Amino acid sequence: MRTNRGHAIFAVMLILLAATVQCTGQERPAPGILLSNDDGIEAPGLIALFDALRKVGTVTVAAPVREQSGISHGMTTRKLIPVRRSDRQGTKWFGIDATPASCVRLALESLLPGRPDIVVSGINRGENVGLVTFYSATVAAAREAAFLRIPAIAVNLQSGESMDYAAAADFIAALVRELARRGFGEGLFLNINIPALPRDRIKGILVTRQDLRPTLEYFEKKETRGGQDMYWPSYKTLDAGAGKTDIWAVRNGYIAITPLSLDQTDAGGLESLKNLEKLPWK
Repeated sequence: MRTNRGHAIFAVMLILLAATVQCTGQERPAPGILLSNDDGIEAPGLIALFDALRKVGTVTVAAPVREQSGISHGMTTRKLIPVRRSDRQGTKWFGIDATPASCVRLALESLLPGRPDIVVSGINRGENVGLVTFYSATVAAAREAAFLRIPAIAVNLQSGESMDYAAAADFIAALVRELARRGFGEGLFLNINIPALPRDRIKGILVTRQDLRPTLEYFEKKETRGGQDMYWPSYKTLDAGAGKTDIWAVRNGYIAITPLSLDQTDAGGLESLKNLEKLPWK
């Protein structure tokens, strides 16, 4: 009974999402989807997303052969990149020995016969909220596609006992289906974080801004070996904070959809620093 109620609430939530999107009145062909991640090509999050997305469109998988979390937007350079191709359930899978961002770029430039309609990166095991997105290779894989003006989504599932990859994948499939129905926008670049809760306990969907509080990093000093100091890096998760940010949403049981931008230019700085153009330096 609890399971049926959970599915019903989750279905209503997805209907509400669809209701917020303007109908075009036209049938569109099934979208071409490139799927990648940073947890590796055999990660449960990627497999769950593949199972859900192949019901929405034509999926190609291009993902790193091993887990590469936290390497940000690092690129594989100055080495040959091995690629292992396989076919699973009529779908092309490319296992690539490269960073997530390089996996996406290689697929877009050389492995796919044409440009996909959207690139989806995930499902990452663990949230990527606030300024942590700058460290995230999951977000970087989506950003690499956005560099080429290809719509992109990074998908993250908060760690916890109630992690439900299937529920997260169902939500993303519904989102991609609805975005495809209205037509993908060229500037679409979304970071999505889903709380580690059963379907029936997810409160809803919020479109949020990114929390800008600094991460809580600390370094634990260990015993020295041969006179060298050793430090173990770690961090603490931020509390919900004030305002409906991505962190606030996930901490309070909501799916957070955060639109990201490639332009890091500070508009205010353009004006306040204008006088530096006249700096005498020669």
